[in-house]
Amino acid sequence: MQVNTECSVPITALYASLMVPIFLVLASRVIRARRGARVAVGDGGDRGLTRRMRVHANFAEYVPLALLLLALAESLGTNAWLLHGLGIALLAGRLAHALGMSRADENFAFRTAGIATTFSVLGIGAVACFYGALVRGVG
Repeated sequence: MQVNTECSVPITALYASLMVPIFLVLASRVIRARRGARVAVGDGGDRGLTRRMRVHANFAEYVPLALLLLALAESLGTNAWLLHGLGIALLAGRLAHALGMSRADENFAFRTAGIATTFSVLGIGAVACFYGALVRGVG
């Protein structure tokens, strides 16, 4: 049995690796807030902790699906420039959303731009997968 040592989705791997530090920073902010509020589970009614939990959860809710679409599109032979564009947009969108939502006096421009960019990545990624599946001959 021969082992394939070549990564079939290197572009996705690049952007997934760039998402991890953001995820860890957001998670560590939740941990610090939990310690400060002395809350092990839930938010204990602490609004700052709730906000940090939602920023982290929002990242965790959207990024996996976006990366999955990116990987599937890449595996179907989608143009590398489009994949990089989607990866950069996802990174920028998630950073903007986290920055906009992290403060009690939210920056709605960043938050809105971040989610709009993320939705665009999801939509374009889905279209790229649909097109790639059709071209490759589904069924």
